[in-house]
Amino acid sequence: MATEFAYPDAAAKNATGEFETEKTSLSMGPSHPSTHGVLRIQMELDGEVVTKAEPVIGYLHRGDEKIAENMTYNQFVPYTDRLDYLAPLANNMAYAIAVERLANLEVPERCQAIRVITAELARISAHLLGLGAFGIDTGAWTVFMYSFTECEKLYKLFEELTGARFTTSYTRIGGVARDVPEGWNDRVVEFCDQFLPILEEILAMLTRNKIFMDRTVDVGAISKEDAIAYGLTGPNLRASGVPMDLRKDKPYSGYEKYDFDIPVGKNGDSYDRYLVRGEEMRQSVRIVKQAIKNFPEGDWYAKDAKKIFTPPKDKVMSSMEELINNFMIVTEGPQMPAGEVYFEAENPKGALGFYIVSKGGGVPYRMKIRAPSFCNLSILPKVCVGMMVSDVVSILGSLDFVMGECDR
Repeated sequence: MATEFAYPDAAAKNATGEFETEKTSLSMGPSHPSTHGVLRIQMELDGEVVTKAEPVIGYLHRGDEKIAENMTYNQFVPYTDRLDYLAPLANNMAYAIAVERLANLEVPERCQAIRVITAELARISAHLLGLGAFGIDTGAWTVFMYSFTECEKLYKLFEELTGARFTTSYTRIGGVARDVPEGWNDRVVEFCDQFLPILEEILAMLTRNKIFMDRTVDVGAISKEDAIAYGLTGPNLRASGVPMDLRKDKPYSGYEKYDFDIPVGKNGDSYDRYLVRGEEMRQSVRIVKQAIKNFPEGDWYAKDAKKIFTPPKDKVMSSMEELINNFMIVTEGPQMPAGEVYFEAENPKGALGFYIVSKGGGVPYRMKIRAPSFCNLSILPKVCVGMMVSDVVSILGSLDFVMGECDR
């Protein structure tokens, strides 16, 4: 005797005639999901499929923009270290150039070259750590060990130059804190020469890895139109097929002198975002080698900026005029004209912008920071819908965000 199958009550159907299923609410974070920072994602699930994903931010909010109004321009430099804390040298540079443009100040070529070298080394360091964390997200622990080993070599070079491994506070308004030490450029070239073959080893572990490809190919695809509409910048934008790079489009600090390529993706998925960052590291090595090969002589700070850059210590200790000048700059800050300026630099995470309003004097009246991670995360509600829960981890890793600059 056949048993008749009992269908669910017709009342359980929705307007389209499909049976409704009960949704599950799941909170991912805020305890460092996928090792990228203090982010919470409030998800709604239909089984294992994500139907809604809302990023909840603010757990790291420190009020950097308001703090800037209560300290001199140079005193704010250490706070820029804590934005994208994986690339503090690049943050320092972007902030310093913004203030220098407010003052209509041009730094010497040697200073520009030093900033380019440190910014590109910071890009390599940030991409290495992002790549290592992405590897862990997708189950590849070895990649993290390789990438972190190379980061340690970079931190040693940073310490030789700045006195600190991580939070460097190296840049000053009108220059840098000190000139490069003797033999430092040679050691940077040695690092670059040994790094390239190791980078190829690291990428070879993932590029044709079946598990990694299954986790990233066609996962979290972002179209060119969506990437532009949501304000994505940096590798995430270029992976979607938009060849925008501020170093090429709006050159600063002498970037127009260097020959390098802009890697661009086709599909805009997690795999393309990985490939773009891998190629960017190769191009950064290329830029660093060119900058060192043509390293200019001359000053590493703007000597004519008497009321902006603090004089060298030997002059402060031997000249009353320089001592007074140093005292005024330290206590009152670099003297800026009234006005406003916006400048953005091509940081590892994307376009880092500083909008500064000055009423004159040594302290900004207002400051607004355009954080690339904040804008890049805005696309999560769109890109996660329809993905599996495990895919969300891969998407987060591929976006390579840092909550320090997102929350500010």
